[in-house]
Amino acid sequence: MTIAVFPGSFDPVTRGHLDLIRRASRLVDHLIVAVMVNTNKRPLFTMAEKEALVRHEIADLKNVEVKAATGLTVDFMAQEHATVLIRGLRNEQDFGYERDIAWMNQSLNDSIETVCLLARPPYAYFSSSLIKEVAKMGADVSEYVPDAVAAELNRRLQDSAHE
Repeated sequence: MTIAVFPGSFDPVTRGHLDLIRRASRLVDHLIVAVMVNTNKRPLFTMAEKEALVRHEIADLKNVEVKAATGLTVDFMAQEHATVLIRGLRNEQDFGYERDIAWMNQSLNDSIETVCLLARPPYAYFSSSLIKEVAKMGADVSEYVPDAVAAELNRRLQDSAHE
């Protein structure tokens, strides 16, 4: 059985993330979406909230589960007996970044193979960070995130604006 992990901070989960999850789920027997902490970013949502939002959006995928993960991805993968790491590539900058991470992960655990999926054109030009930025300015982000995520994002940003 091939077990793969698709890690990310998913703050918030985007239509691009969901497209990659759906595509990756067809390539492996079991896919774990690992909701992780990006130490370089200040999250808008808690781990539990991000898990719930992702879980809601992929409920129809029977071979996919969502788990919170901390620490190194390779350690989480070993704990889950996963051998495939799924990553998405939007552009050339992503490629360089992901290549370096793949090399580091392989040096930490040589049984891990990284599989990169190219983002489809409608999803290749935005990130969660960019979506949060434009949402903070009042723009409609429903094209980039599922409806439930857009509603929660707008609610969260309105609450923080009133604090």
